[in-house]
Amino acid sequence: MSENELATIIVNIAFRIHSQLGPGLLESVYEEIMVHELLKLNLMVERQKSIPVFWDDIKMDVGFRADIVVENKVIVELKSIELIAPVHPKTLLTYLRVTGLKLGLLINFNEELIKNGITRIVNKL
Repeated sequence: MSENELATIIVNIAFRIHSQLGPGLLESVYEEIMVHELLKLNLMVERQKSIPVFWDDIKMDVGFRADIVVENKVIVELKSIELIAPVHPKTLLTYLRVTGLKLGLLINFNEELIKNGITRIVNKL
């Protein structure tokens, strides 16, 4: 399955979650439900995946922690905040560069309309 096909599935799940629950819950609630729904589709999902950063011959296991990685192809970063700051998309792009993955989705569930809370970030896709 391609990155774009996975993104379509992830976005559809986000729409369904937001339609039923709306904004205002903790990020961890949205994450739990998102993972549950992805697993129901028999997708490989890694939650709170620690990703190391390499510099010269140093491996730093404290690089970052991705909220959700789907099929080792798409990083999903979930938020439930009033406003996405300019640093959030930049951080996700850095995650993509460090991992070599090509697609990330930044989803802020704290929007009146979920379509306004979804940002697609690409790295050489």
